Amino acid sequence: MNTIPLSENILALNKPKWYIVTRSDECWRKTVYDLLPEWVFDNGWMPIGRLDLESKWLLLFTRNGHIWNHLTKPGGCVKIYEILVRGHVNDEHIAAALTWVQSPVGLLKAKMVEKIWNLWAKTKLRVQIDEWKNRHIRRLFWAMKDPKFNTPLKVLSLTRVSIGSLNLDIESGKWRYLSEKEEHELLRK
Repeated sequence: MNTIPLSENILALNKPKWYIVTRSDECWRKTVYDLLPEWVFDNGWMPIGRLDLESKWLLLFTRNGHIWNHLTKPGGCVKIYEILVRGHVNDEHIAAALTWVQSPVGLLKAKMVEKIWNLWAKTKLRVQIDEWKNRHIRRLFWAMKDPKFNTPLKVLSLTRVSIGSLNLDIESGKWRYLSEKEEHELLRK
């Protein structure tokens, strides 16, 4: 049963590409806080996890440290992504991704990998992970080689389609509060 008090709300943002997930940027790039009301920044709302500059879709924010800790700890919740990979992803790649793959930043793995389609030298996959490591999926696939060209697999696009039980239903660049029911389902463990 959930022991985390739900006295603080969680915000969901549909993050478009080219917005950086940070409070400020020394290069003057657009940040996710440019998409949110000023009070989100002023009142210390923090992102739960990250999406890199080129990634898009579901990003959550909270002011509650207990909620943040619960959702970011390994195994705290699963995240599902749809990715487009440059390269021929085969059954051996999928099997390796489900166990452990050695990358320059250590061992990485996915909880689930499902091939959606493969066309020419591109593969679309649905990938599930339960950790919040920086650039986890991009680094996981980069550590494996295309068997035909012997080049690293490269994630060309990455879209987070769900976090736990939460699926996004808002337009790109828009945000909304999670309902109490959505919070309960997300935090249930």
